[in-house]
Amino acid sequence: MKLLYNKIFLEHDTGMHPENKKRLESLGSIEETKIEDGERYLELVHTKEYIKHVKETCKVGGHIDPDTIASKKTYEAAINAVGATIMASETKDFALVRPPGHHAYTDHSSGFCIFNNIAIATQKLVGQDKKVFIFDFDAHLGDGTVKFFYNTDKVLYWSLHQFPAFPGGGSINEIGEGKGKGYTINVQLPPGIGDDIYMNAVERLMPIAEQFNPDIVAVSAGFDAHQHDLLLDLRLSTNTYHKLGAILSKNFKNIFATLEGGYNIENLPKCIYNFIDGINEKDIRFKERTTDSRMIAMDEYEGRMIQLEKNLRDYWKI
Repeated sequence: MKLLYNKIFLEHDTGMHPENKKRLESLGSIEETKIEDGERYLELVHTKEYIKHVKETCKVGGHIDPDTIASKKTYEAAINAVGATIMASETKDFALVRPPGHHAYTDHSSGFCIFNNIAIATQKLVGQDKKVFIFDFDAHLGDGTVKFFYNTDKVLYWSLHQFPAFPGGGSINEIGEGKGKGYTINVQLPPGIGDDIYMNAVERLMPIAEQFNPDIVAVSAGFDAHQHDLLLDLRLSTNTYHKLGAILSKNFKNIFATLEGGYNIENLPKCIYNFIDGINEKDIRFKERTTDSRMIAMDEYEGRMIQLEKNLRDYWKI
């Protein structure tokens, strides 16, 4: 796995905003990739009316929603983010993109996200009769993604997210509907959890993903569960992202990723490179002291996990 990047992603100008170009600039000099824009794929997920609305807003700039800013180059950056994510799905690489995508719905933006990069790439794969496991370890629920795939058994969606936190939802009782019943896994992590609880959740539920036996794994790679992130209250070390990559690489052949959150520009590059090194079966590059969870978080977590496992036992062996 390698980084797919183009300087067009720096042209999405958000000013003094947590999701800004310094996030990508923090990785230093990166070789650019020629990227085909993904405009022709937008309607796999988004409505024509919404696409037109984004395009028109970007001509003058401004807010698409209260949290999501658009500039004159945002539309170009956004369709290239879609294109890079689709490229990554074909080359098994990491799309280093912005704007991110997993909060974007079919008909509106949300949470800094404009077009849902991971959902579009996944829906394209589903159209090719592929089974896709979406592993969303961004510490905010990917509410746009989970909503889109909530009724299908072609996509297994698994999110590990802080609760309570933006955007809300993502309950342990939300496990899908219709054919999709059992194909949504929401792990609600209490504030204050560390590496120990996080890896416990991954190890307890990874057998479900193995049973699903996906053709490809699509990773919504957000790094805002890190202990020094600006927006949340989880306590992961950089080490955990290397472990996540290694576990995915051990269990699955075809894996790609696209960047979602992660807002501490000092630690974001370390987390990204550790994850990629884990995927590539290389030694960890950036070590940190392992973190422990606060006792109150441990008790709350265990209660939630017991109920979640109970909810899923009718569909999977766990």
